[in-house]
Amino acid sequence: MATPASEKVELFKESLKLKAEQLILTGFPEKIVLLNELLASSLLNEDLKDVHQAINIDVPDPIVVNNGEPPAKRLKTETNCVEGTKVLMFENGPVKCNQVLMQVIKIVKPHIKQLIEDANLLKMWVSFMIPKIEDGNNFGVSVQEETLAEIQSVESEAGAFFDQISRYFLSRAKIISKVAKYPHVADYRQAVFELDEKEYMSMWLVICEIRNRYSTLHDIVIKNLEKIKKPRSTNSESLY
Repeated sequence: MATPASEKVELFKESLKLKAEQLILTGFPEKIVLLNELLASSLLNEDLKDVHQAINIDVPDPIVVNNGEPPAKRLKTETNCVEGTKVLMFENGPVKCNQVLMQVIKIVKPHIKQLIEDANLLKMWVSFMIPKIEDGNNFGVSVQEETLAEIQSVESEAGAFFDQISRYFLSRAKIISKVAKYPHVADYRQAVFELDEKEYMSMWLVICEIRNRYSTLHDIVIKNLEKIKKPRSTNSESLY
């Protein structure tokens, strides 16, 4: 006799299977259309120069002493390099994140999260469909295993998109700190603009990859749906 706990587990499995099939048949096509519209929107098609944001760290005026001659540069004796400006505070207030990219990232992150959740749901669905281990008639099982491997690959790749976003903020913070320490060096300021442009294009590419992954998963599952749901044919079916 089945225990209440085992009955709940079976109900969970059946509801998950139903939810996964609905996701594949209707959810994925709707998601692909939505992502295509997002890729065509103005949010992800800004001119790169419009992504730039002014860095509110002023370039200080040079100190003039000794009859108009600037003071000699102090060198670190141990490293033989120029010391930067000691940063205690920013006169113009904090240096804000790039607001255009913050808006884009705010839109992109939920799609990354959703892809991970959807891939996890499909992974469990295919796993529940795998029959017990037997000798022979394993072609359908191999189809299930190939599909499962593709889903796991998508799940891992989606997780890496989150790392990419955190690395961007860390890299930008390091360059901004260089701008604060060496305010006269224009290359550091330009590096901030270049990094923002790169991340903007990366966010476009992330949405494109998410769309592609949904399309790939939908295609591979639809093409092999019967084999995934019924990996082994019955003896009676093989007679006809």
